Amino acid sequence: MSTFSNSGAHILVCPFPASGHIIPLLDLTHQLLARDLTITVLVTPKSHPLLEPLLSIHPSSLHPLVLSIPDPPLPSELGILSIMRAMGELHNPIFHWFQSHPSPPVAIISDFFLGWTLHLANQLSVPRVVFSPSGAFAISIAHSLWSDLPKNGDPDEDENFLVSFPKLPNSPVYPWWQLSHVYRNAKEGDPDWEYYKGIMLGIMASWGLVFNSFTELERVYLDHIKNELGHDRVWTVGPLLPRDNDLEGSTERGGSNTVPSHEVLTWLDQRSDHSVVYVCFGSRHVLTGKQMEVLSAALEHSGVAFIWCVKGPREGQVASDYGVVPDGYEERVEGRGFIIKGWAPQVAILRHRSVGAFVTHCGWNSVLEGLSAGVVMLTWPVSADQFTNAKLLVDQLGVGVRVGEGTQVMPDSDELARLLGESVGESRPERGRARELSIEAWGAVKGGSSERDLDELVKRLSELKSSRGVITSPAGE
Repeated sequence: MSTFSNSGAHILVCPFPASGHIIPLLDLTHQLLARDLTITVLVTPKSHPLLEPLLSIHPSSLHPLVLSIPDPPLPSELGILSIMRAMGELHNPIFHWFQSHPSPPVAIISDFFLGWTLHLANQLSVPRVVFSPSGAFAISIAHSLWSDLPKNGDPDEDENFLVSFPKLPNSPVYPWWQLSHVYRNAKEGDPDWEYYKGIMLGIMASWGLVFNSFTELERVYLDHIKNELGHDRVWTVGPLLPRDNDLEGSTERGGSNTVPSHEVLTWLDQRSDHSVVYVCFGSRHVLTGKQMEVLSAALEHSGVAFIWCVKGPREGQVASDYGVVPDGYEERVEGRGFIIKGWAPQVAILRHRSVGAFVTHCGWNSVLEGLSAGVVMLTWPVSADQFTNAKLLVDQLGVGVRVGEGTQVMPDSDELARLLGESVGESRPERGRARELSIEAWGAVKGGSSERDLDELVKRLSELKSSRGVITSPAGE
């Protein structure tokens, strides 16, 4: 058994095994290790390699807890729930690990999708701290949705039924089809619906919340959450991103790149400042045939230089559900377009001086990476919290231009080509605000609000004692 360091409190970190969730939580883990905490990280055999960079830096204070989960079924409309349930099978093994450990953790930091860790923490008499890879605005929407349970009298026919959130700052309004797909597609009382509801409400029932965000970005929603909770155990510690002096290491962050990073960066070196559009819809979303048709035509006809990260189909996805790069396309845009089929060094690309705009699905990691780079954001959300993130970028922060929304609001390819051309010039007012927010983001993590919150989080965790009291038997025993 590894020898555990006594230099700091021992914390169990439980990520959700999806790249958009595990990468920022490992970034937080790195920050906690640098502040002398001892960390055990729950990983599956598949995600264990992502720990290797941290293990090389913190060999004595970082400890993997490798546990296998049942193989979930192939992705489906509610496929994310199957992974959540599979992770829940680890409740009892972790309970027994706690009982047998000579110096068990004094707290659990877990991804918001792992609602079962709230019950585990209660059984073990330790605090559960939720890590949210989404922003405070998105969590405010989710909590209000699952608490107030708005109804649509005819959801099958009226997808544009408007749902308002008057209790939230700025009173946001969404059409029905932009709400959580679990909320819309499962029925109240259905096991999936009730399971997900418990997860969402469990976020606010936990001892504390940590956001990959920064105060200056979402102050009104952070204040709203603190008011809802009735306490101040809410910390913003982001953007959780590599610093400029660690960009070389960041090029393999989260996975191996399909194209060598130096090839992409050398290509960018040959371009003028703010002249390139970067296009990426995240690590999971695969464009439909119509989306691919519109986007490829707009990029080709815009005349702008671009890098386009294209995702292939997921396992089990049928050909009619996804689009492909048109035949002969790469030859037609050769020299002006750089197409990456697979994982790309997104952080390094966005921070390159030649990149001026980002066509994004508005996943929260991409939002923070774009904001910290100071680029104009062309928003095309497709699911989940992405519609909320797009609303924040466009309507509240003034750094984004709305170009599409899922498959329901498709841009005209000529209009999109025009917006692409404008986005790399200096005429868009969003560019100035994007630069301002970039300065604020880096100020937050370099001695500002996020660094202070991180130090306060470590202080509170370090004050916890391993006084677990009476431990009941795990569920099912």
